[in-house]
Amino acid sequence: MIFVVTCLIFLVVMVAAAVIGTRMWVDPKQAVDRITGVQPEHADLPKHPSLVFHELVKKFGDYMPASPKDMSVMQKRLTRAGFRGPNALKVLYGAKLLFGVLVPLVMTALVFQSSADTANKVLAVLAAVAAGFFGPNEYVKIVTQRRQKGIQRGLPNALDLMVVCVESGLGLDQAMIQVSKELETANPEIAEEFHIANLELKAGKRRSEALRNLTERTGAEELKKLVAVLIQADRFGTGVAASLRSHADYMRVQARQAAEEKAAKLGVKLVFPIFFCILPSLFVVTVGPVAVRIVRDLLPMMNRI
Repeated sequence: MIFVVTCLIFLVVMVAAAVIGTRMWVDPKQAVDRITGVQPEHADLPKHPSLVFHELVKKFGDYMPASPKDMSVMQKRLTRAGFRGPNALKVLYGAKLLFGVLVPLVMTALVFQSSADTANKVLAVLAAVAAGFFGPNEYVKIVTQRRQKGIQRGLPNALDLMVVCVESGLGLDQAMIQVSKELETANPEIAEEFHIANLELKAGKRRSEALRNLTERTGAEELKKLVAVLIQADRFGTGVAASLRSHADYMRVQARQAAEEKAAKLGVKLVFPIFFCILPSLFVVTVGPVAVRIVRDLLPMMNRI
């Protein structure tokens, strides 16, 4: 009987999940229209729940007041994080407003029935307000750092590819286009930035201006050094291939020194894990049996004496 009830519950849950998934994420009519070649009416297509939430957050962002100075700073941060849509700033402000209200409400519901002091409850709600309001800023900061690390990690490969392309006879612009194509899968951050720089060059901007915009969009220090080398080579008329090769050698030496520095710090960093995690277990294994025998045998013998 229990087995039958379990099977019935499983079937009901699976059918409900299938129906909900079909209604929300799958559109059979759209698939049939695509196969038959019928143009679908976009007004009748259902919206994905994530798009509905995105539009809701953007509407909240329209009501969020902000100074023009703060908007320019946040727009720059969003650009460095890779959020370059026209509504990225509105979505950020909407998320700040939405989480600034929802997180305190959740915290209030959690601490309402607790036995803590009233002052601690108020502090918890205030901390929830701060976490909900400034949480999106921290998320943007984390995404920016991750993107910069990805650019820094893939820049040596991009630089080697640029050296090969320039020495084979391509110009700097064509070399950047080729690098963006080759690294589209391995390192999409660098590929995207080089592609945007090439679009700016095609739009009529000067090469130095497009390269400076490249550094402003990313904020990566290694990319700033590379752009400085390229601008100087373009200004003074030196060979781009020689400049890129010397900078590649410099980056290899710097990467080797950074690896040696991390290896030298490893011994010091291992002191605390060894002291607090490994040594106690060693003491328990080695000294524990001896301590048990002392308590069990030696102490009774001393009490008898």
